[in-house]
Amino acid sequence: MADDTRLQALRAFVAAAAEEVRMPGASVGVWTGGEAAYASYGVTSLENPVLVDPDTVFLLGSVTKTYTATALMALVADAQVNLAAPVRDYLPELRLTDDRATAQITVRHLLNHTSGLGWGLIADTGEGDDALAAYVSRLDEVEQVARPGTRATYSQAGFNMAGRILEKVTGLSYEHAVASLLFEPLGLAHSHFDRDDIMTRGFSVGHNLGQDDRLHVARLWRRARGDNPGGGLASSAADQLRWAAFHLGDGSVAGSGRVLPAEVLAQMREPTVRLRRSTLGDAVGLGWFLRDIDGVRVVGHGGTANGQFAELLMVPERDFAVVSLANAGPDGLAFNQTVVRWALLTYVGVTDRHPEPPPYNEVLTRELLSRYESDAGPHGGRRWVGAPRRARDACRVFGRSP
Repeated sequence: MADDTRLQALRAFVAAAAEEVRMPGASVGVWTGGEAAYASYGVTSLENPVLVDPDTVFLLGSVTKTYTATALMALVADAQVNLAAPVRDYLPELRLTDDRATAQITVRHLLNHTSGLGWGLIADTGEGDDALAAYVSRLDEVEQVARPGTRATYSQAGFNMAGRILEKVTGLSYEHAVASLLFEPLGLAHSHFDRDDIMTRGFSVGHNLGQDDRLHVARLWRRARGDNPGGGLASSAADQLRWAAFHLGDGSVAGSGRVLPAEVLAQMREPTVRLRRSTLGDAVGLGWFLRDIDGVRVVGHGGTANGQFAELLMVPERDFAVVSLANAGPDGLAFNQTVVRWALLTYVGVTDRHPEPPPYNEVLTRELLSRYESDAGPHGGRRWVGAPRRARDACRVFGRSP
């Protein structure tokens, strides 16, 4: 398919997919053959509509974790941080619910979600430079759901703790450390944490479906500053493709030289722990989730904010990446996944199929009826509360187990 024809097909598909689910606005980018292509749709807000373009800023949610992990790996490459070192080497003040786990959790455990910490806590610790330190000081309120290093348990708390290590080692706030280590050398001019920076640019707001079956602007716009390392970044489709191109490259950037060694970027994409029938992927690298689709390794991360959704996926062996940003729930996640699947098939020839569930079984269905709780937030795994072993095993068959 010729480039112009493929670009028109991308824009037509994005528009049709967005219209089908009443998406107010979306921004999609594809990186292939060393070039970027974009499809923008709709408006940033139903209340104050401005047309979306490739530089429109959306909240990335947990895609932010890839930045936190990469910034920390820059310190690892510079021998300022040791992945195998206990977190307490850098945060001696750390106190968790489990004293043994507090001593055992390493930096690597934070980056591959094997700290055993639960998802995290909802806490507004202010907007000052002490917000992250205050958040970490309250981690003794977070349940320890597994022994460190034994299995993956998706943890916002773990990544916020990693952000605090960045602060302690660099002597900068988390946001300034990431800007210095990544935004500035990579030329990510449309990537920001601070509301004062974001509000002067074209930015999207989230939308949620109300009881009247209409979309309404989501408030709060984003969570408190103490959650920034795990999910506070706002960025554009254009910057996300630059980010992906950097991770697909050799670690160097024109005008900035070598930002990270190529072997460090490759290390981040290597599996460190397997996932058991998870919707997140087959394995976790360092800050990335890994999957094998149609015989091809893909690397990516998704994110959810209040009425905003982000999906970033790369195929390193094909020098390919796709980013999809959407500004309404509950369909934003499904919209992004639909766009990513289409792009994979159209540009790379890779078919990402939905898993086929087993045939309906009424007896088994009755056994599955129970109460389930998540220990991992909107994109994480699950623990089972009040469910019989038979139900847990059956859910694994259905691909619902962490």
